[in-house]
Amino acid sequence: MALLESGEMYLETILILSRRGGPVRAVNVGDYMGYSKPSVSRAMGLLKKGGYIAVDGNGSIALTEAGKEIAEYIYERHTTLTELLVSLGVEERTAAEDACKMEHFLSRQTFEAFKKLLEDRG
Repeated sequence: MALLESGEMYLETILILSRRGGPVRAVNVGDYMGYSKPSVSRAMGLLKKGGYIAVDGNGSIALTEAGKEIAEYIYERHTTLTELLVSLGVEERTAAEDACKMEHFLSRQTFEAFKKLLEDRG
């Protein structure tokens, strides 16, 4: 199952919330993303069916290995792009918003070039 941008955003959100500690539930995901309960419920069903998340009997959501791999990659793209834009003089909030839009559409080659640029700037 190929993920669309929205699926990647849900996985990234679950990763971020899980790093804060405590259980991650659909309501937390909805609150963080500003989405309605029905939208989140549908997305969680699709992600579970695709093998990207697991949900236990208490409603706690955990990333599977496949889900975690994608979430970490998207999160790395987001943080790297934000850092790059800030280094170019973009205000941090704007940089983070723009990075969120860009992270889903850049080719791997372009992203790797941006990462190298940041590393070379040290």
